[in-house]
Amino acid sequence: MKEAAGEANLTVITVILLAAIAAVVTPLITTLVNTTRARSCCINNGGTWTSGACVGASTSC
Repeated sequence: MKEAAGEANLTVITVILLAAIAAVVTPLITTLVNTTRARSCCINNGGTWTSGACVGASTSC
């Protein structure tokens, strides 16, 4: 019985850790995707991406 309780506790800890990792990684990936989309839009419109901003082109895609 003690082994089953230990495995259940380990499962709960694993689920909590996975949720914490997902909570941290999700905003990072969202930011990365949005930045890549904006950079691609800028370059496709003939601009250059400098210091996190589009220079010389419209950013409307």
